[in-house]
Amino acid sequence: MLDITNINTPCYIIDEAKLIHNLEILNGVEKRTGAKILLAQKAFSCYHMYPLISKYISGTACSGLYEARLGYECMGKENHVFSAAYRDEEIDEIISYCGHIIFNSFSQLDKYRDRVLAAGKKVGLRINPEFSTQSGHEIYDPCSPKSRLGIRLKDFIPEKLEGVSGLHFHTLCEQNSDDLESTICAAEEKFGEYFHKMQWINFGGGHHITRDDYDIARLEKCIRRMQEKYGLEVFLEPGEAVALNAGYLITKVLDITQSDMMTAILDTSAACHMPDVLEMPYRPPLYGSGLPNEKKYAYRLGSQTCLAGDMIGEYSFDEPLKIGDKLIFNDMAIYTMVKNNTFNGMPLPSIGILKSNGEIKIIKKFSYEDFKCRL
Repeated sequence: MLDITNINTPCYIIDEAKLIHNLEILNGVEKRTGAKILLAQKAFSCYHMYPLISKYISGTACSGLYEARLGYECMGKENHVFSAAYRDEEIDEIISYCGHIIFNSFSQLDKYRDRVLAAGKKVGLRINPEFSTQSGHEIYDPCSPKSRLGIRLKDFIPEKLEGVSGLHFHTLCEQNSDDLESTICAAEEKFGEYFHKMQWINFGGGHHITRDDYDIARLEKCIRRMQEKYGLEVFLEPGEAVALNAGYLITKVLDITQSDMMTAILDTSAACHMPDVLEMPYRPPLYGSGLPNEKKYAYRLGSQTCLAGDMIGEYSFDEPLKIGDKLIFNDMAIYTMVKNNTFNGMPLPSIGILKSNGEIKIIKKFSYEDFKCRL
């Protein structure tokens, strides 16, 4: 049980032991296959942990200039970047930070290829296999009919592949390796004739490799298939898998009100501190709770913001909640710190690390100035 008695809320806590557990799994995949795993910083960018992470995996994956610089400065290993489009005033700095620059279109390739090659860096293209393995979450589906991500086969121009050494696809979101295997088959069917002309391939992210039911053997089979059939170096860039279930968000009950059911007002916010709760949407796990009618006392948990829909979910407890009680949301390392905001002037949660010896060290506190200076 995490001792939260002296923690000022709200506060994110990164669990070092659980992070290491995930990293050991990923490192095992690297060692057995020779594939290289990169931290997708869009999911987890707490650079205080990069020295630890760098001991286990091969580097970082970036979505733009700031992530590219962060990966370069704080991890200093493999650093790959993909963006739907690059800005003229940023591209040279991005090239200086990254070894692999991946383009989303032939027009962007034509515009920047010579600058990348002149710097001695590698050029990649993102392809769209148009093979969706998701349902119900179009916002997270790069293969949806409306997707702007990746080049479809009908738009592919083989005559323009000069200087391109690798292909990239990213089609998954929190999925198992059976979906990766199916996606590879679709990618081969559409683009396989070009694989032999490449040096590397990037499977993108969305691989839940550190989840308990993940089929690692099937993943490794997929990796070896690309290595043996096409002679390709294989990269993966999971974000969630690195810090899955390796963090908490500690919050406090400020008030308890009554509407159609008892509602606990917390000093944390779905909109501000865990946006995926509303975007996905999903109900985050909460330590010691049950489903709405599973335990004796049921509550809806909401925020102190003015947004009427800023509700985290409905939970039940063995004992009634009291004003001042502290609650622990689980799996709060990923897509929280990187996406949080100060809507309504909400303070950003502090960030702490639960060390392997049980000590909690607060590494970052935020203040009014952090809110003010953003505007």
